[in-house]
Amino acid sequence: MNKRMGSSLLLTLVICLVIGMIPGATIAASDKTTKYRVYQNASLLMEFADFAKAQAYAQGYSRSHVEEIGSRKWLWHNFPRYAVYQYDAVVPNGEFARLEDAIAEARKWSYASVRDVQSPGWAWNNYPRYRLYQGENTMDSWNFLTLDDAKSEAQFWANAHIIELQTNRWVWDNLTDANKREQRAGKAIYRVYQGAYTQDSWAFAYLEDAIREALNWGNSTVVNTEQGHKAVFSNQKAYAVYQNHTYLDSFVSIDAAADYARAYAHTTIRLGERVIWTNHSGYTVYQNNNLIGEYDKLTDALDYAARYSNASIRFYDDSMIWNNFRKLLFWGWNGSSSLQTIKAQTAGTLGMDVDSPTWFEVADANGGLKDTSSKEAADWLKKQGFSVHPLVRNPFGDKDVTRGFLNNPDGQKAFIQALVKRSVDLQVSGINVDFEELNGKDRAAFTSFMQMLTDEAHAKGLLVSVDLPRGDVKWNEQTAFDHEKLAAMVDYIITMTYDQHWSGSTVPGSVAGMQWVEQGVRQFLSYGIPRDKLLLGIPFYVRVWTLNDKGAIEANRAVYMKDIPALIADKETTTTWDETSMQYRVEFKQDGKRQLFWLENEETVKARLAIAKKYDLAGVAAWRLGQEQEEVWKTMLQEK
Repeated sequence: MNKRMGSSLLLTLVICLVIGMIPGATIAASDKTTKYRVYQNASLLMEFADFAKAQAYAQGYSRSHVEEIGSRKWLWHNFPRYAVYQYDAVVPNGEFARLEDAIAEARKWSYASVRDVQSPGWAWNNYPRYRLYQGENTMDSWNFLTLDDAKSEAQFWANAHIIELQTNRWVWDNLTDANKREQRAGKAIYRVYQGAYTQDSWAFAYLEDAIREALNWGNSTVVNTEQGHKAVFSNQKAYAVYQNHTYLDSFVSIDAAADYARAYAHTTIRLGERVIWTNHSGYTVYQNNNLIGEYDKLTDALDYAARYSNASIRFYDDSMIWNNFRKLLFWGWNGSSSLQTIKAQTAGTLGMDVDSPTWFEVADANGGLKDTSSKEAADWLKKQGFSVHPLVRNPFGDKDVTRGFLNNPDGQKAFIQALVKRSVDLQVSGINVDFEELNGKDRAAFTSFMQMLTDEAHAKGLLVSVDLPRGDVKWNEQTAFDHEKLAAMVDYIITMTYDQHWSGSTVPGSVAGMQWVEQGVRQFLSYGIPRDKLLLGIPFYVRVWTLNDKGAIEANRAVYMKDIPALIADKETTTTWDETSMQYRVEFKQDGKRQLFWLENEETVKARLAIAKKYDLAGVAAWRLGQEQEEVWKTMLQEK
């Protein structure tokens, strides 16, 4: 009976898994947390939860790759190994993964070469080795790789000869001995020059004789004195070898130049002003603008570059294909400790770096720690590639407990020790302090608390950030927040640039007008806060104001950004531009009451990111996750 019951239970579990009745199975199936990023060169294109979809998307772009978020490990790429050149320029659509495909394309072009970016020099070229002449005249199409090919064309022309371009020797002609005697008996119209120098004995009636003499002298030419000294032959060493920018030597033939150049590092061959050959590495690593490494293989370049900050990798054509330059840091608060909520909130994010769950709170004036943290949640967030900075708060609404705590050094010490120990156990990256509604008289006490916390946290390898109200320089000295001293100790300061108009406001307005936000940034910078420590708070909500017949506020409520479409659905709205807030003001009626709000959407988020970029801030922090329209994250990702 027990065995049969066990089999029945197993069958039930299998069925539940298939149809999604088990909650864990449902969550896994609907998990939209992104794990992969697609880049074209060094430009971020999109993020995906599914590798196959990321790869399929990347395949629509040239020079693309798929990275694992967090590790930045390259999982797939389509960077070419071979490039087809005509002279010094890559031909259109001239990059290939396979040598045979590159050669097939190169055969369509004259003076073509194939470069293997993993090896020095050329993998193939069709630079001509022979040139056909009819008397003094030649054509562009009379360049050939083999003597037989040149002879094949020469049969159609009288008075033809062939020059071997490796040595500039006259190697074949179709003139008879009688033809040659006749030409030698004529007037000496051909003269050999070496630069501007010539000799009386350097005059010839027969072109072959002039060429043979010219070959005795480097960088010589043969001119027709009857044709205005037109050059009819050149023994110039056209292929110049350079090491970096230093000239080494010149050669008549490309093959001789290449043989010489291979003996040195960092060499190029120039034909005139064109760099047609190089043995420089295909991948170069820079830190800022300083060259720090050269590699033939992409994997080696990636491994090396990852060891340095502000590093980049440049491809054979000097285009940047990877970097770890500092971009806007995207920080999101959960406002919750629930793993289920955290998973739902982070599932739709793109490009987010830091997640801040609400896990810790001051429990009492003696430093008790209220802890709702979860090792499972911390591990899950890190696995998704997020840096975890749990939020620690004072008990909002209980000012007596907060004051008592800030004036109790022993309580603070106990609290800090417990908080840091738990943070270390969770293996999180940092601690985010959010103490609000503080008494201005506690300015020194709060600063002292933050110093003790920061010292203890830093000793354990934890970063510390603090959330500060936007405030105003006019009354800043009367507040509990000493911006200058806090900036000197913590790693990040997040300015809560929202609630410009809050639930207690006497006039309606935006939760964060753009001019007000920008002025706040300037004020924070004026306190001496380093730009790379300052994050701009951005709201994912609006405040809807209900006005009476006289235009006075009757009520107000916060509405999530994602709920705005439903709020105004089927309602007649009036939208006007508010120049002060740099936002749209939306008005409508509900239950006969006049309602209005200042719009928050993708465009306002983009404008806030622009402010962060304008002032070169470290990043932005969103209050809060789960309130936004999911489309916002694509805009944020593209503006990161």
